[in-house]
Amino acid sequence: SSLSNTHTHTHLLLSLFKSLLRSRLTADPCAEGSDGCHIDAICQTTQGSYKCTCKTGFKGDGRHCEDIDECDLEYNGGCVHECNNIPGNYRCTCYDGFHLAHDGHNCLDVDECKFNNGGCQHTCVNTMGSYECRCKEGFFLSDNQHTCIHRSVETCAVNNGGCDCTCKDTSTGVRCSCPVGFTLQPDGKTCKDIDECELHNGGCDHFCRNTIGSFECNCRKGFKLLTDERSCQDIDECFFERTCDHTCVNSPGGFQCLCNKGYAMYGLAHCGDINECSVNNGGCKHGCENTMGGFECFCHPGYRLHWNKKDCIGKPSQVKLISGESTRSPYIMTYLFQDDLLTLEPVRTVFPQDSRLPFTENVEFSYVSLRCTSPGQRLRSRDGRKAGEEDGSSITAEFVLDLNLEEVTGCCDLNCVRRRTEKRLRKTIRTLRKSITRERFHLHFAGSAYELSKSSGQLAELPGQCMTGQVLVDRKCVSCSVGSYYDGDQGRCVLCPAGTYQDEEGQISCEACPGPEGKQVSRVVGAQNMSQCGGQCSPGQYSHDGLVPCLPCPLGTYQPEVGRTFCFPCGGNLVTKRSGAVTFQECETKVQCSPGHYYNTSTHRCMRCPMGTFQAEFGQNYCVACPGNTTTDFDGSTNIMQCKNRQCGGELGDFTGYIESPNYPGNYPANIECTWTINPPPKRRILIVVPEIYLPIEDECGDYLVMRKNYLVHSITTYETCQTYERPIAFTSRSKRLWIQFRSNEGNSGKGFQVQYVTYDEDYQELIEDIVRDGRLYASENHQEILKDKKLMKALFDVLAHPQNFFNYTAQESREMFPKSFIRFLRSKVLRFLRP
Repeated sequence: SSLSNTHTHTHLLLSLFKSLLRSRLTADPCAEGSDGCHIDAICQTTQGSYKCTCKTGFKGDGRHCEDIDECDLEYNGGCVHECNNIPGNYRCTCYDGFHLAHDGHNCLDVDECKFNNGGCQHTCVNTMGSYECRCKEGFFLSDNQHTCIHRSVETCAVNNGGCDCTCKDTSTGVRCSCPVGFTLQPDGKTCKDIDECELHNGGCDHFCRNTIGSFECNCRKGFKLLTDERSCQDIDECFFERTCDHTCVNSPGGFQCLCNKGYAMYGLAHCGDINECSVNNGGCKHGCENTMGGFECFCHPGYRLHWNKKDCIGKPSQVKLISGESTRSPYIMTYLFQDDLLTLEPVRTVFPQDSRLPFTENVEFSYVSLRCTSPGQRLRSRDGRKAGEEDGSSITAEFVLDLNLEEVTGCCDLNCVRRRTEKRLRKTIRTLRKSITRERFHLHFAGSAYELSKSSGQLAELPGQCMTGQVLVDRKCVSCSVGSYYDGDQGRCVLCPAGTYQDEEGQISCEACPGPEGKQVSRVVGAQNMSQCGGQCSPGQYSHDGLVPCLPCPLGTYQPEVGRTFCFPCGGNLVTKRSGAVTFQECETKVQCSPGHYYNTSTHRCMRCPMGTFQAEFGQNYCVACPGNTTTDFDGSTNIMQCKNRQCGGELGDFTGYIESPNYPGNYPANIECTWTINPPPKRRILIVVPEIYLPIEDECGDYLVMRKNYLVHSITTYETCQTYERPIAFTSRSKRLWIQFRSNEGNSGKGFQVQYVTYDEDYQELIEDIVRDGRLYASENHQEILKDKKLMKALFDVLAHPQNFFNYTAQESREMFPKSFIRFLRSKVLRFLRP
């Protein structure tokens, strides 16, 4: 029994173990929920295992699933209008006035008129996505856009009577009208803008620009609109100050700056002295000295200057002084040179001091020119003088030559100082000789300097008479041009006769052409320079005196000028292809140098022109020095426009002033820094006007203009820019004083700026800010042009700085200066300020 019970227990345990093992092998995790799949995944049982798969509309590995946004795809989920994403799916919806098609994607227009006529009282017209109600003839649509009102009961009180603009109730109904610049359409309600420019260009001289309800005439650049707001008038830029350094020539729509002889233009309007000595020693054979507007050649001791003013030839051993034909007591004096010096005895040894030598001819003078204190003023003489009268005229010439030993330095010894003093004497003698030849004398009386000259009686009577050498043309004094001289007897400019020339303006005589024994060698009338005289050696030739017969320049030499006594060597053992070469470019160099370079005859290489110089031509052996105090940004410059003045411009006054970028209106230089400070008097504020500013933005604000309270970066900033703006802007300073800085880098350059300012009484602060902050000041192109007009801005600034000056301008002058629209704009501001 005990053994039987044991067997039974063993059998039961074995059966239980098999049952547990069988249930273990046949368990279903998907059914039991122990699979670990994501809530948005499906569990699938496989043989002996299972797998998780994300549901449709989801993505992931089954254990982690996330919703797919079908609307985020490029095709908008296939929806025509709007796509709305929902978990595991998406839904298309349509705009108002449309319904979803059966495909669930397309949108179809809803025909609202099919349902209760769209709520319209009369006619319903379906439109895409909407509808509109219309009324029958004799009715108009009410404000609710559905019901119709009979016209017999139309009133301006309801929907403005249906009028676009003005509505007026009459016995027959409402009457619509349109303002000036609009026309009433056939429906009697709608107003349409009139394009005034279509008919005769709106009456504008140049351009017509249509605006809503009006139009505006504009002018081409260089012209301004007159007060009739139709006509265009040329702007005389030459009337303004600081337009050109020397001569300004106005032309329709523009102007041109010209420089005097011996000067070159830079920065479009400025003139700088040309250093002629920097190019091949000015062509001088010995020494060259640059002067303002010219240069002078000088010779070593033992030589004298040739008539061509460049070559040096042997000096004579003596000189004779012979009295003129009009002298009653003729004389001949001979002076000998001693050690290159000419010693003149005192005049009293020739003319005893107690004697009088009256003129042998009648001499009269008609006016005296006050040259020092009052240039150009003429005084009539009380009477003339005649030969033999008791009060005869006398002329005395004195020379005092002092050698200043204090001028002796380590760089210039006694001989050097002596040569300088001799040079001054020679120049004085030349001046005296020219004055005597021209019959031009200067007198000193009672501390004033006077000039005796000829003039016709008629011109002397004219008020505001011109200076000697000038004539009156269109109420302007114009100098006699080169190739002519002022004839006092005729009172006009006369061409130089044959055998003479004149290479300067405003002269009263012509220079004699050079020639053998003083004989006339030219038949040219009005010769403008010595080269037009003729009889001289041509370029590429030379002779012992510069006159014909001439020889061609030998091989290896050249001569670019006329009337020379020698030829320049090419240097560096270079030769020319032929004899008679004219320029260095005919010398056979080993390489040809491009612009911006010069040929070095020592190294036979092309060298870049150093800073401050330029070369525009190929194959030259020199670089040209920049005019005046200008320089270049870099070496290797190729034209004079790259020469720039680095001085910061402007004039800072208590009431008005301006600042401008260096070299304005030309491009400003690289790596420049300018600083200005405007500190107005007490109880005054600053108004700034920027007509235009040109700063290239390509170099990431490397060039900028900033206006702050002081130099600290975080101080109150009034204005800052690094871009180009052609539209003007006016603004008031945010601080009582201004610190202004302009900086440029080595990148791009531009025209820069000229910024004007005026200080005004702080009591007008509210008025000024009201004006400059109003967009109407800039909306009209004609108003913009006012802010660019120097003449008008000067008048405005004059009144702003000193309000009492308003009475200096009559009402008529104001109307003639400013457009009516601008006057109306200002009047409304001023009246509102004075009558709050």
